[in-house]
Amino acid sequence: MITKKHRSILRTLKNNSMSEKVLITGGAGYIGSVLCRLLISEGYHVRVLDRLLFGGESVIELLNYSNFEFINGDTRIKEDREKAVMGMNYIIHLAAIVGDPACSKNSDLTKETNIDATKLLYEEANAQGCKRFVFASTCSNYGKMKDPDKMVDENSELRPVSLYAETKVAAEFFLLEQNRDNICKPICLRFATAYGLSPRMRFDLTVNEFIRDTTLGKELKIFGEQFWRPYCHIIDLARACIMILRTNEEKISFNVFNVGDSGENYQKKMIAEEILKIIPAAKISYFKKDEDPRDYKVNFEKIKNALGFKITRKLPDGLRNVHYALINSLFTNPYKELYSNS
Repeated sequence: MITKKHRSILRTLKNNSMSEKVLITGGAGYIGSVLCRLLISEGYHVRVLDRLLFGGESVIELLNYSNFEFINGDTRIKEDREKAVMGMNYIIHLAAIVGDPACSKNSDLTKETNIDATKLLYEEANAQGCKRFVFASTCSNYGKMKDPDKMVDENSELRPVSLYAETKVAAEFFLLEQNRDNICKPICLRFATAYGLSPRMRFDLTVNEFIRDTTLGKELKIFGEQFWRPYCHIIDLARACIMILRTNEEKISFNVFNVGDSGENYQKKMIAEEILKIIPAAKISYFKKDEDPRDYKVNFEKIKNALGFKITRKLPDGLRNVHYALINSLFTNPYKELYSNS
């Protein structure tokens, strides 16, 4: 006899089998913890593989959801990779040593994590029949523009000037050189510099750091205010990942997309000017710096025209949100090491 309890279990199993299953490596991180929530709300079954370098508080409450599971593990370890990939339809690979300061501390660990583990994870995904491998890369790959009057795009020369960017370029090259008949199709997303509120907050990112310091009354010291970078809210970076999961394979396989908006390229001085609109009394000083290894304006028309991707938030929105969180004391100590990758 099938009881009410049995019917409930069968219904749950049926629903789980019908939902697409997504593995997010680094899912407890700054972008990953936001992406998890969006995917869960969209009905995906989400599995996270993360070694919790910065703790697991960002995903604890997600264990309340039946379509979420967590594995405490490392992409460098064979058993962890096999367990994490098993049964997954898609992989969004965010796990990495991120940022120049963090990478410079241990170059061997950085290469093992960002290059070697990425290769092994893709090979495991292909062996197990996973359909797509979405690789989180970076616009830092462009390094420094040859022509300051022109934007760089996906066809521009890659000129990495940091170990972090070098590892991302190497991983991209490996993925895009794979056999096009492989079951698992790679897609590389070059993210603009992220900002915005996250369950695993970071205050070592330019926009978040600038608004933190000015909100809390510290003098903001800006070096090289003239250099350009593109910026994108983490909600929109996460949305781009989900769009890739939903797009026809022919449009995206073995392809590269910059993720952001062409109108969201800013110089540091321009960010400061936006901050002054929120905090007119902010203390901001500028220090001359003629040389910066990274200086690039990025064109994001490809993802807009090919996939219809549009951002939903702009940099001033992110500044206001972080400012609001700070003035309402939602962070007890915004200068804690926990909020920095370095």
